[in-house]
Amino acid sequence: MKIGILEVGLLREEMAARFDPYPVMFERFIGVSGRDFEFQSFCVIEGEMPTSINACDGWLITGSRHGVYDNLDWMFPLQDFIRELASTEIPLIGVCFGHQIIAQALGGEVVKSDKGWGVGLHRYRIDQTHSWMGEESKQIGIYAFHQDQVVKLPDSAEVFSSSDFCPYAGLSYGNSIMSLQAHPEFEADYEIALLETYGGTVVPREVAQQALDSMLGGNREDRQVLASWFAEFFLSRQR
Repeated sequence: MKIGILEVGLLREEMAARFDPYPVMFERFIGVSGRDFEFQSFCVIEGEMPTSINACDGWLITGSRHGVYDNLDWMFPLQDFIRELASTEIPLIGVCFGHQIIAQALGGEVVKSDKGWGVGLHRYRIDQTHSWMGEESKQIGIYAFHQDQVVKLPDSAEVFSSSDFCPYAGLSYGNSIMSLQAHPEFEADYEIALLETYGGTVVPREVAQQALDSMLGGNREDRQVLASWFAEFFLSRQR
């Protein structure tokens, strides 16, 4: 099965020297599931859009430093692409910015939240269980790094995961689209690097320190479970 990764964010220079770009992070993350996929990346942020929604068997939209409300030129064809996918059974997953732009494209609303930054290891409730989740879980741990949030749901969206900080943390749209606000592709070293680099500048120092503290004592994200979610979601649509 071929997954098209729609790259809408580039690592800042200080991060790019130390870490792989987002498409590679996602390939490595999904590979944890043990399932075989083929990947092709499209640098949407630099104007590279797929020629057709049928160019791949499934799609994934990455995170980005931009807000969906910035209305940059490359965001408009991406939203058209999302709406076209929504009328089919071709699977689509969105993460962080991807989560937000899917919501906006389908009639929701995204804002810079007055709750501030959500960073560090966050725990999210599982409010609804889907077949691609496998064994039932009551909560899931994922690294977060965001200030924007979906605040109004599209009519077609259902919440499957939430927290007090982020009520719309996981959304599904029928059987073919799902999205997460947090970053399952992030590994601990990348999350720590973000917090250490941007704490006290982009992210308030106290908030960054609390986030670093959330990762002490061996606390880690549920990477294996989340990778299985992604793999099974894609494969179940293919079946």
